[in-house]
Amino acid sequence: MSEKKHNIDVDFFRQLDRFTFMVRKRVSTAYAGSRRSLHVGRGLDTVGYREYNRRDELKSVDWKAYARSEKLYVRQFEEDKSLTTHILLDSSKSMDYTEGDSPSKFEYATMLAAGFAYLVTKDNDKFAISSFSEDVDITKPGRGRKHLLRMIERLETAKVGGKTAINECTIHYGKAINSRSLVIIISDFLQDLKDIESAVYRFADHDLILVQVLDRTESSLTVHGHSRLIDLESGMKLETYISEDMKTEYQEKLSAHIDHIRYICDRADAEFYSFTTDIPVFDAFFHTISRRRW
Repeated sequence: MSEKKHNIDVDFFRQLDRFTFMVRKRVSTAYAGSRRSLHVGRGLDTVGYREYNRRDELKSVDWKAYARSEKLYVRQFEEDKSLTTHILLDSSKSMDYTEGDSPSKFEYATMLAAGFAYLVTKDNDKFAISSFSEDVDITKPGRGRKHLLRMIERLETAKVGGKTAINECTIHYGKAINSRSLVIIISDFLQDLKDIESAVYRFADHDLILVQVLDRTESSLTVHGHSRLIDLESGMKLETYISEDMKTEYQEKLSAHIDHIRYICDRADAEFYSFTTDIPVFDAFFHTISRRRW
């Protein structure tokens, strides 16, 4: 289990200030963060009165207004509607991989998670960043800059290790979501496709985004010749010769794997994005956010 401190560079937050995070209308009209709507009876700010009708609850009557006018009136309130964003971050051992000067997959994923949380904070909506590997470490949703800073500090010292149990962890996490929400899962998604499919359909009723993070050497297999391959999650080692034919076969299988994830997401009306750690984090956000500004 890795306990090293992770380098989370949040300088790109300033660039994100130019964008507004848009949430699909299909999720629910019952939330909106900084967006507001009129309700009768209870709320935050009174915006006026209207006459009572049979469909209104009697407890919504303003009796002081009745005493003055001898007519039944109910108050209309402008009510805040908040959206909760749940960010699930893969912290399995495979995410600890890095090559060259690029950040590890986990560090890149934490910057993405922090960036999404920052955009949500701009609308004063609630969010939670939870990590998972063999188990899921659930955090309670909160809002505001202080909550964001606490989450970033927590990510900087997060333990990375274990295998990825995305199916079991999403079953457990799904029980913690009480209403339709925005769910963002960040992982390398190099797991069994059936487990990924189960996780996607488990959150299909929510506004769902999957973000895949890979190292460039994983996406293109840059090694060649006699090589030792190590499975970071199991520790298994394999001595092999990597030929051009093997690299071609690897590339085809990886492309088929990613295409199948994209197909699963399309069927569930979810979004899927794939980035390598050598891509500037802001560029990844620009691609994601610009796609959501419809």
